[in-house]
Amino acid sequence: MRIAIVGTGYVGLVTGTCLAESGNDVACVDVDQGKLAKLKRGVIPIYEPGLEILFRRNFEQKRLSFTDDLKKAVLGSEIVFLCLPTPQGEDGSADLQYVMSVVKELGTIAAESARKDYKIIVNKSTVPVGTVETIASMLEKCAVTDWDVISNPEFLREGFAVEDFMRPDRIIIGSDCERAVEKMKVLYEPFVRQGNPIIIMDVASAEVTKYAANSYLATRITFMNELANFCEKVGADVDSVRLGMSADNRIGKRFLFPGLGYGGSCFPKDVKALIKTSKEHSSEVRILAVVDEVNNAQKLKLVEKIKSLFNGELKKKHFAVWGLAFKPNTDDTRESPAIAIINELLRLGASVAAYDPAATETAKFYLGKSITYAKNEYDALRDADALIIATEWNEFRNPDFNRIKNALKTPVIFDGRNIFRPEMMHKLGFKYYSIGRKAVE
Repeated sequence: MRIAIVGTGYVGLVTGTCLAESGNDVACVDVDQGKLAKLKRGVIPIYEPGLEILFRRNFEQKRLSFTDDLKKAVLGSEIVFLCLPTPQGEDGSADLQYVMSVVKELGTIAAESARKDYKIIVNKSTVPVGTVETIASMLEKCAVTDWDVISNPEFLREGFAVEDFMRPDRIIIGSDCERAVEKMKVLYEPFVRQGNPIIIMDVASAEVTKYAANSYLATRITFMNELANFCEKVGADVDSVRLGMSADNRIGKRFLFPGLGYGGSCFPKDVKALIKTSKEHSSEVRILAVVDEVNNAQKLKLVEKIKSLFNGELKKKHFAVWGLAFKPNTDDTRESPAIAIINELLRLGASVAAYDPAATETAKFYLGKSITYAKNEYDALRDADALIIATEWNEFRNPDFNRIKNALKTPVIFDGRNIFRPEMMHKLGFKYYSIGRKAVE
């Protein structure tokens, strides 16, 4: 099929590349000339494992192209995906300005074109319930009557996005138009050959499903973090509790690891947006307000432990931080606990040297020149009063502990991701502080 992808951000680039991989001709549209210049040279502007090999193959085979000509891309396509950013507004709601701006352009393109080919407008942007209906109404006002507008939310995990697209748990299509549904089933058939479902539902339900899924996962994470804090107070070990819980098949094993709270571009924004939308419809999802509050506080739990060890005096203290991204296998530092921790340490008068395998450049947007960016994890340790582990990259899991001990002023580790075992750290002679487990002192 001929596909147009409007927006070459994280979702748009992964969607376009994976659709091209299944044989479709994909034109990706963006207004960012700097980004377009890179993409046209075959340079990917994001870090996502597995994406580059698919991108290069389809770019070289000319199934994947990039342009700023929205009209040409739309008129030459059968299906148009809207993969546009919906950043958090000041009041917590999703900012739809980019989506609505493109929809207005689509209406103009359709109204002025002599061609009246049938097209499907697929909203993949995360939007509040009712947005697809609004888009359809806007197009109808432009006398566009032969296009169908549907919802097709994305469920891509950063760091696993290619895998999630190529082998999805499920595909959700929100539409009451049989013609559009059947065409979308054909498009997605190569990705569900193992039997994972394509679930058809009404548009409003599809829009809510995206927010519901992310908010529920954020709630699980937050519950475990609250439980970890409780375990510390009563002398329990949250890892043992987690194992006991996860053996219950009603609960399962995923999203039960305590830590520094959730971050990234999805969970924080989507939780706040659902809070706002539910209030607007006089049906507030009250649990999410607590989830949001607790998550913000959890990001600074390590700082509380650091202040306690150093008797509240952090001026002239120097810390090494391993990890800047909000989670491993991504360069995304939006809402990253590491950024919150570093900013608080700086506010308290400390200095920081940090290392991340992928997120150094993106972190500079938030931290600028306020910290030192190390070339590797061991370089960050030099003359530090303690090591802080903020992201659980695999390369941090089995380090050279002798090298760590020799580089630090004192053998102290604050582990916000519980990647080491306390009993092992005790044998190695470290002071060790983690989340929901007894401190090693």
